[in-house]
Amino acid sequence: MCGLCGMFGVAEHWTDQAGAAAPRRAADRQHRVRVANVVLGLHGLRCADWQGRLTVTGRTGRSVVVDHVGALWPAAERLLGRPIDPLDPALLDRVEALAGPPR
Repeated sequence: MCGLCGMFGVAEHWTDQAGAAAPRRAADRQHRVRVANVVLGLHGLRCADWQGRLTVTGRTGRSVVVDHVGALWPAAERLLGRPIDPLDPALLDRVEALAGPPR
């Protein structure tokens, strides 16, 4: 489905904190995108916020638009053609190495 057509049926996900003020929701969403990009980047994928929705783009430029972070991992797996386990110990070690020592 094209992004414009999909905008008409967007349902709010619990991670978007419907009760929070708009600037806080936007800041939280950007933080989730940054964190997701740490994991997705290790697989050659990139996530971006696009008008309240998320786009996931692969190395070839192929993109998928999803409504919320809950749909992010299945979309990334479809682009990759294989599962992603964000809790895989080896992946977590790589993420920690990228993040540096705790502050």
